[in-house]
Amino acid sequence: MDGILTDVTVGIKRGSDELSGTILSSSNSTMSSVVVTANGNDSKKFKGDDKMIGAPSRVLHIRKLPSEVMETEVIALGLPFGKVTNILMLKGKNQAFLEMASEEAAITMVNYYTAVTPHLRNQPIYIQYSNHKELKTDNALNQRAQAVLQAVTAVQTASTPLTGTTVSESAVTPAQSPVLRVIIDNMYYPVTLDVLYQIFSKFGPVLKIITFTKNNQFQALLQYSDPMNAQQAKLALDGQNIYNACCTLRIDFSKLVNLNVKYNNDKSRDYTRPDLPSGDGQSSMDPAIAAAFAKESSLLAVPGSLSPLAMPGAAAAAAAAAAGRVAMSGVASANHSVLLVSNLNDEMVTPQSLFTLFGVYGDVQRVKILYNKKDSALVQMTDVNQAQLAMSHLNGQKMYGKIIRVTLSKHQTVQLPREGLDDQGLTKDFTNSPLHRFKKPGSKNFQNIFPPSATLHLSNIPPLTTEENLKILFTNTGGKVKGFKFFQRDHKMALLQMCSVEEAIQALIDLHNYDLGENHHLRVSFSKSTI
Repeated sequence: MDGILTDVTVGIKRGSDELSGTILSSSNSTMSSVVVTANGNDSKKFKGDDKMIGAPSRVLHIRKLPSEVMETEVIALGLPFGKVTNILMLKGKNQAFLEMASEEAAITMVNYYTAVTPHLRNQPIYIQYSNHKELKTDNALNQRAQAVLQAVTAVQTASTPLTGTTVSESAVTPAQSPVLRVIIDNMYYPVTLDVLYQIFSKFGPVLKIITFTKNNQFQALLQYSDPMNAQQAKLALDGQNIYNACCTLRIDFSKLVNLNVKYNNDKSRDYTRPDLPSGDGQSSMDPAIAAAFAKESSLLAVPGSLSPLAMPGAAAAAAAAAAGRVAMSGVASANHSVLLVSNLNDEMVTPQSLFTLFGVYGDVQRVKILYNKKDSALVQMTDVNQAQLAMSHLNGQKMYGKIIRVTLSKHQTVQLPREGLDDQGLTKDFTNSPLHRFKKPGSKNFQNIFPPSATLHLSNIPPLTTEENLKILFTNTGGKVKGFKFFQRDHKMALLQMCSVEEAIQALIDLHNYDLGENHHLRVSFSKSTI
């Protein structure tokens, strides 16, 4: 159910908020709304990328719902962002109200769906903030919706489904195994064990993962603590793309009920046994499991449209992106590779510093700091996947002392200044930069993309450079070095831990590609490790 995001329009509208049989805890009957459309035909449009939206509320108003949409599908829109505490369906009006547990969760949800058009049953829908701060429903009139909400909540929290409800949905029937078999089709970009963990852990505690290649396909076995979590993840993610139009998840239940993981490395992981050895270069699959797996017939069917009870594609995508780690953008194919970065420190930021930071998540082509608004910039990535990856990792991070905001821009490209026009160095073309990390298809850099962290991975260190040399170098960026460790087998690489993520971001900006002498330029990236 991939949709095409042709022109995202964000606007302020007013709408009616009357509800029969419902009491909303506010006297104001109007509503500030963020309207996300896929056709760009709104009568009122913002002229810029960075206009403010209405006042946030944990109550969201959802409009233009398909007439046959189920409560479970509406609830699923909110689940990746936090707990859904109430729902009211207005089927006659093709509308619904969704109450999140916190305003923060609602803001995250609206921000995400502003960039990625939400679709239910292949139809774009509208998500708005309500001015009402709480949704109080008459349970007698809203019995079915409440029963579905309770059942879905039970699944999400790995609880036993509540007895006494009249819900017939298969989403709450027992699953047959806590182990899922996952095949990645059309794997244009590498998919790592950590990416799988981040995606699937949204549906419950992931205990173990084993990855391997069979029949020239990347596959994985993934074990939850509870079969109910496995069933919910299968319903939500089967048939979804991790990245735009590629890396499609094919999921079924394994006949295995327990995985025996021997090593913790980039091929396998037992999250209940951090003490396991890394087993360098050895097979990570237990022979008994390999034999059992070989006997399994392929049960994977290519799905057609998602069943009414499966999570919609937008929610599956949001499960990762809302976590601020991985951008699953398969539900909103678009040409938007340009990001709007706002709330920058206009006295410190340069095109080069933005190139270096955003270059951790993709190859930056062009950067333009806006002439009349120097706390904002446009950053053009190579493609939409890299743009959404950078947005999910860097939105809300601190750069030069200010929390930056990163959203998709309406611009398709960053225009270079006309020849002979001096724009004070605010625009820079990096198209032919030798510093792009992802030029080579299948590069190992694809597998080492992590959120900003206090620990940095250093590589290309000259043989004569000492720990003390590096500590002094990084201290000079304005932070404090908390820990340092050379790699045992390769002193060309090291881990260095700053006191905060902000300090690490600053150090990366200042020192990536720093000339250490002996024809060695330092390579700096974020690490998932700690020292």
